[in-house]
Amino acid sequence: MRCLFALPLAAIGVAAAAAPAPGRYEATLCVSASASAPPSCGAAELEVRSATRAEVRVADIVYRLSLRPAQVDVTTLHGRMQIDEFSAEYAWQGDVLSFIDTDKQARYEVRTGARLGRAR
Repeated sequence: MRCLFALPLAAIGVAAAAAPAPGRYEATLCVSASASAPPSCGAAELEVRSATRAEVRVADIVYRLSLRPAQVDVTTLHGRMQIDEFSAEYAWQGDVLSFIDTDKQARYEVRTGARLGRAR
């Protein structure tokens, strides 16, 4: 699977229509802590609730995504406690969602895998 970390989001183009259909999916979350740091990747679960709502879950950390036409609002939760919040440009390319927290220079990729059973 192609890594999008090397591409600026403007080069990818914003394409919300490429989002997967609602449902639960195996996923891989890759995060790079800075523009020069290599990404760290691990298993995750992606739940697409609608064309504008999704969640990425890694153990007890949840990234709630509110997708607008050109921007994603990201709320990060540990259990019920909110630990971060930011807005960013995003892009879907194939089965990969990419966005960047510009304040922290953290880059995120969510790579969608196989569809799982019913939504929670």
